[in-house]
Amino acid sequence: MSKSENDKLGFWSIVLLAINAIIGSGIFLTPGSVVQQAGSKALIVYFIAALIASVLAISFAAAAKYVTKSGAAYAYSKAAFGNNVGFYMGILRYFSASVAWGVMAVGVIKSTISIFGGNPNNNWNVTWGFLILMAVITIINLFGQKVLKYVMNMATIGKLAALVLIIVAGVILLITTGASSNLNEVDQLTQNGQKIVPALTTTGFVMAVVSAFYAFTGFESVASGSDDMQDPEKNLPRAIPLAILVIAIVYIGVVAVAMILNPRALMTTKQVVAIAAIFQNEILRDVILVGALVSMFGINVASSFNAPRILEAMARENQLSKALTKRTKNNFPIRTFFISVGLAILIPMAFEYNMVNLITLSAMVRFLGFIVVPLAVIQFFRGKSKEQVLDAPRNIWTDVVAPVVSIILVIFLLVEYNWRAQFGIMNAKGEFVGLNWYAIAMMIFGFIILPAIMFLISKKERQRNN
Repeated sequence: MSKSENDKLGFWSIVLLAINAIIGSGIFLTPGSVVQQAGSKALIVYFIAALIASVLAISFAAAAKYVTKSGAAYAYSKAAFGNNVGFYMGILRYFSASVAWGVMAVGVIKSTISIFGGNPNNNWNVTWGFLILMAVITIINLFGQKVLKYVMNMATIGKLAALVLIIVAGVILLITTGASSNLNEVDQLTQNGQKIVPALTTTGFVMAVVSAFYAFTGFESVASGSDDMQDPEKNLPRAIPLAILVIAIVYIGVVAVAMILNPRALMTTKQVVAIAAIFQNEILRDVILVGALVSMFGINVASSFNAPRILEAMARENQLSKALTKRTKNNFPIRTFFISVGLAILIPMAFEYNMVNLITLSAMVRFLGFIVVPLAVIQFFRGKSKEQVLDAPRNIWTDVVAPVVSIILVIFLLVEYNWRAQFGIMNAKGEFVGLNWYAIAMMIFGFIILPAIMFLISKKERQRNN
């Protein structure tokens, strides 16, 4: 039975859905790293990251008016370029979702350890906490979707409350104490006789943008439910950029308060939730930490819901074994879930729980999708798709101009990206001293080995069925 138009999500509901999907762990985890890389230009970095996210979001929204199947990037690339490209993008998107889950799981554990006065950089403590968290999330999933929805709703309240508290408390402190500092002073701060913020280069600026961009990811999943929305071809291209604009204002407000109030603490703290370090009041700091913790736990639960269902969607399209569609009595995709848990545990371990490397990898793995989906939209506009798509109204701005700009932006970021720092080991002076084989091995695994293994398994399954 199809939904009536009144039951479907309207414009403002889509805006709220997008805000909820995008605000996750990024704004709590990355501000210190972004400010340390970009200094006084950090607010500009967040603004540029928001613009890039908006342009990319328009491409995803445009794709959703042609293809309403679940799977988002997987469904779009399969419809535009055929089974093989779709299969590869599906596996890569699944790997990306698993990386993101691993990032947020590490964030929760390190934050929890920090709140209780432990050492968040002790790998043994993190590993035990990590395994316990995954066990808890597994139990929540086994209880079914009602418990999942409740946890995610609580997380939404927690993260919004924490962000509003940061801005309000920061503004009150600035007014009552008269504290003020020129944003340019951030570039002059020193630690151990050396400037904290290095001289800004094009590559350094791009790395900062990529770090900030992580806080805006999540928009790519909003359009996957377009068949449950009113006039998605009109509402999505307007709603998602508006949601990103609202989030950008909140993010820039949070970072601006932090840079004026206590930039040194923001950049030098060893706390995982760097933004909490700007406040000296322990109660206020702990409230923000708890809010961030609730947010990240909720996003973990959401990831545990989404990641397994990417593999399941591929199995339903007969691109993977039908055995992966097996569910429990509580409608729980048990097989794809435990495969996802395995990846979400192994990836952070491979990176020795280094949050900066994990966050950057999570953002970078998505970038191939940020090229393929805009190309798919152009194919739909030209009527050259491999599968039949919906006869949606064509718009040269959303279906051609925005995708072309998206591709140019992504290629520029990839060219200027500091691959040497990401896949090398640097000493305290920033000098290259060797290769980061963990990072190299994981990229090879995600982009080559995992797709190859899954392709061979899928091929054997199809041969057996034929």
